[in-house]
Amino acid sequence: MKVLISVVDEEEAAEAIAGGADIIDVKNPKEGALGANFPWVIKRIRKITPKKIEVSCTLGDMPNFPGATSLAAAGAATTGVNYLKAGLSELKTKDEAVYLMRNVVRAVRECDPTIKVACVGYADAERTGSLNPLLIPEIAYKAEADFAMIDTAVKDGNSLFTFLTADTLKRFMAKSRDRGLKVALAGSLKKEDLPAVYALGADVVGLRSVACTGGDRIKGRITKRNVEDLVEIVRRLDRQNEVKV
Repeated sequence: MKVLISVVDEEEAAEAIAGGADIIDVKNPKEGALGANFPWVIKRIRKITPKKIEVSCTLGDMPNFPGATSLAAAGAATTGVNYLKAGLSELKTKDEAVYLMRNVVRAVRECDPTIKVACVGYADAERTGSLNPLLIPEIAYKAEADFAMIDTAVKDGNSLFTFLTADTLKRFMAKSRDRGLKVALAGSLKKEDLPAVYALGADVVGLRSVACTGGDRIKGRITKRNVEDLVEIVRRLDRQNEVKV
C-alpha cells in the first residue's frame, strides 16, 4: 500500500519526501477537502521531488460544469503529475458525474496518457448532499478513469470509519476490483486506522491531518517525523503480510 501525503508547498513536500512518502499530493485545504493549488506550486514541487517518487494533485470539488472542469484538467495535466484527483461533492446524479468525469479523463489523456485519474466520492455524502460513495466505482469505470477513491468532505475530526462500516467499504472494494480499478482511501484517518485500511486492500492511503503538527490540516505543518511514523506503520504491515504469504 502506497502512502500519499498531501502538502501545500515546497517546504512541506521536502518534509514528506524526507519522511519516506510514496506519493506527494499537492492540494490547498483552505479551498475544501480536495481544494486545488496553483499550477506553479505543483510544478515547483514536482521539480524538487525525486523522479522515483510520484506526485499527484487535486482538481478541486467539481461543480457540474464539464467544459470548465475539462479545461482545468487539461491545465493540471501539464504540471508533471502522475495522478489527478477530481472530487464529485457537487454532482447530484450518476449520469452527471459520468459525463463530467468522462470529459475530464479525455482532457487528461489528450495531454498525457500516462497520468492516472481518480474519481473521488465522500464517506459523509448524506450530510453534504453528494453522491452515494458506492456509486463511485461505476462512475469511474464508465468514465474510463483509473482509481475509485473515498474521502470525507467535511473535515471536523470525523473519519472515513465514522460514516462507513467495514462491510460497506468491502463492498466498495469489491465493486472497484470487479471493474479493474485501483482504490485509494482517505478521510481524516489516524494512525490506528492504518491496519484497517491495509486489511481492506487499498492501493493507496491518503493522509494529511495526522501528518501535521497538532493534527491540524489547516494551521498545522507536515513534519518528517510524523510522516516517518506513518510510513513505518505501513511498512511493518507490508512485512507482516509477506511473512503470512
